[in-house]
Amino acid sequence: MARKNDGRKTAASGRKGAAAKPHAGGAGVGKRPAVAASKAAAKPAAKGAKVGTKPAAATTPPPAKVKFRGRVLENEPLARYTTYRLGGPARYFVMPADADDVAKALDLAQDRGLPWLALGLGSNLLVKDAGFPGVVIRLGKGLDRFEMKGATAIVGAGLATPLLARRTAEAGFAGVERFIGIPGTVGGGVYMNAGAHGAEFAEVLTEATVMDAKGKIKQVPRKQISFKYRSSNLGAVIVLEAKLALIEEPPAKLKEMQARLFRWRKAGTPFDQPCCGSVFRNPGGPRTAGMLIDEAGLKGFTIGGAQVSPMHANYIVNTGNATASDVLRVIEHVRKTVAKKTGVELELEVKVIG
Repeated sequence: MARKNDGRKTAASGRKGAAAKPHAGGAGVGKRPAVAASKAAAKPAAKGAKVGTKPAAATTPPPAKVKFRGRVLENEPLARYTTYRLGGPARYFVMPADADDVAKALDLAQDRGLPWLALGLGSNLLVKDAGFPGVVIRLGKGLDRFEMKGATAIVGAGLATPLLARRTAEAGFAGVERFIGIPGTVGGGVYMNAGAHGAEFAEVLTEATVMDAKGKIKQVPRKQISFKYRSSNLGAVIVLEAKLALIEEPPAKLKEMQARLFRWRKAGTPFDQPCCGSVFRNPGGPRTAGMLIDEAGLKGFTIGGAQVSPMHANYIVNTGNATASDVLRVIEHVRKTVAKKTGVELELEVKVIG
């Protein structure tokens, strides 16, 4: 799951001021210094000038390099970080070790005039073959806190949602046990109001800690957040942490429910193939998007390496050699065919990036 800010002007990937290559123990990122004064000194000395005089110092000192505790990579392929296993490179790929690193990554985007994108496990996301020409901030280790204070779970944005579901069930608390099959992180789940099996984050969230594009951290109470189906009004922020209100429930009962849900998911969805999860939103009415696609006779429809899953029609899978272009062409064909045969215009749930 991802959040994106396209408000800033995108710079070409070859722009001056590119980050230095990462090194062991942390990455340094800094602008290239202005033209060195020694170049000016290469000119012949003026008549009567004193031999050996030092060249004048540069008028503007080079900016200090930004030090990250985590890692920064350049032109990093995003296919390995998405559940679709496809997509082009990110101009900068930041793996922050803490909230300070997240702020520095946003500064990097600001300084270079680039868009930024917050990334979790990369589900619900389709990255185009050309990649993302900005800064991708991948939230994971270091931002994956899990703590129970009474019946309140305090959870870092980088924690995997299935792990949240398992840990709370083991501790004997209900509220997120149905999230066992959501293939994303808590941060993305809160931001887009992810859900499964009739439950969603909006029902349990009491407070979200977020960082805005300027690096300012604030706590947002639930009453200030407007949630809708797979969306919120949080805007251009990165979720760092969430507080969730749970209720006590016997662990054995919760684990039994999770085992049942996992068996259903294994039998009814292509969970073991590269995909993004549900591609289309469910429209209003008795028929789901998957039902409509199935009625249109599109199960198994294939372009290149992208296929409408024969198991669940609202999944478009990567059969092994798909490109993002293949997936997009399948999406377009499905939308046109369903609209023609059923009169329903399907809307995307997956976020297309790039």
